[in-house]
Amino acid sequence: MPPAIRVEGLEKDYGDVQALDGLDLTVPEGSFFGLLGPNGAGKTTFINVLVGLVRKTGGEAAVFGNDVEDDYQGARDAIGLAPQEFNVDRFFPIKEVLVHKAGYHGVPESEAKERAAEALKRVGIYDKRDVRFDWLSGGMKRRFMLARALVTDPDLLILDEPTAGVDVELRHDLWEVITDLNDEGTTILLTTHYIEEAERLCDEVAIIDSGRKVTVATPDELTEKGSDTLTVYCESALDADAVPDLDDERIESVSVDGDAIRVRASSASEVAPAVLRQLEAEGYTPIDIDIERTSLEEVFVDLTRRGDGSEDDANDGGNGAGSDGASGESETDDGDETDGRVVAEASR
Repeated sequence: MPPAIRVEGLEKDYGDVQALDGLDLTVPEGSFFGLLGPNGAGKTTFINVLVGLVRKTGGEAAVFGNDVEDDYQGARDAIGLAPQEFNVDRFFPIKEVLVHKAGYHGVPESEAKERAAEALKRVGIYDKRDVRFDWLSGGMKRRFMLARALVTDPDLLILDEPTAGVDVELRHDLWEVITDLNDEGTTILLTTHYIEEAERLCDEVAIIDSGRKVTVATPDELTEKGSDTLTVYCESALDADAVPDLDDERIESVSVDGDAIRVRASSASEVAPAVLRQLEAEGYTPIDIDIERTSLEEVFVDLTRRGDGSEDDANDGGNGAGSDGASGESETDDGDETDGRVVAEASR
């Protein structure tokens, strides 16, 4: 079975702006995959290439083995997209919007109505089925965007900042819904600026910057790339001018502050025994220790600031529609379902 997403050497430029610059990425089927990157990194452009809203400049992109341009229909029918922007027809009750959405994908009307009701129940707004989109609260609008993505029963669910601007309670509700979907076999691709969200939900995380992949790893593997801080508190003050000589290649820096010595190291728990032994050899009596682990957020900031070395630094991706350089291609109110087809047809 092919992976849910495979892109090789994917490129997209808008004149002088290189939004995607040779991106290579594979998302396994059934995974909960996070896509992180600063504004302008190319995240939204990447998604728009997959769903047909943007034509790639070069490279390959396929969804479950279906080329996003040569086999557009197969690729698009496998995807449910909940975009960051509210691109919804505001003149119909939300249940009708879902029925229309399913119809675009060839679902018969009677089945479409059943799917619309099921999707609204799943996200908890079935009682609002006869309400127009504009009359929903902000949180309900976010729930509806997820329902619209689900109404076609997609194998791949793409969530572009799904919890942006929502309260903590709703965020946790949405987490529960999408986690259940993943447990049922749906592949999830999540872009988010909430690092906690990626750390909590994702099996793997890809960090991209300037249109290129920086690294792909599990959240735990990423945090191991950072440095921890080991603080040892002693019974008496340490001599600031006589910092103990801690000869270990894993140790990056040592500082003294009164009765505490702080050691920055790649794995603080592993170097702690050697630090304690050295302090005792110097005549100090350790009485307490504290280890502060590197957060995924710190690793993210560090990798996107300097690059990881696994990929060459790329040119700045630039901003466009949304937040990631997706300008240059038009989008209407219901862009995720209609415009993709228009763009694909125009490209033939």
